[in-house]
Amino acid sequence: MAATGHDESNLLACVLVKEYNVPKIIARVNDHSHEATYKKIGVDEVISPELTAASYLEKLIVRPKIADLVILGKGDAELLDFTVDYKKTIGKKVSDLSPTDDFIIIAIHEKGKIVIPKPDMILKEGMKVTVLVKTKFAQKVLKRFTKL
Repeated sequence: MAATGHDESNLLACVLVKEYNVPKIIARVNDHSHEATYKKIGVDEVISPELTAASYLEKLIVRPKIADLVILGKGDAELLDFTVDYKKTIGKKVSDLSPTDDFIIIAIHEKGKIVIPKPDMILKEGMKVTVLVKTKFAQKVLKRFTKL
């Protein structure tokens, strides 16, 4: 892993370590325009902390109803915590809504404790839930549970 604050140093380290048949090379990139160069020399993962942080902040701004957000994998899935307050969802069973190909309710928070949802549990107004969702469906899922 090359993780200095200097792209030139990181790139040189990656080139040098290639001679040792390292199974996976990861590099930090500061200038996003250098990412293609890292890929061209065979770096497996190129990470930009600035772009990652900006993407995280964008998600929080675009989806203000989310109490907590965890991004999984390479950004293709998320864990969302939010409060149920959409009238068409209140009073429904977990099994009426979840799972689908796009999301699954994985936890319900009751009285400060996490409960693994059972299919016959009823969603109540103000109930906090945790959902595992494919990123591209996050906004759609939020609309099913919250007033946007």
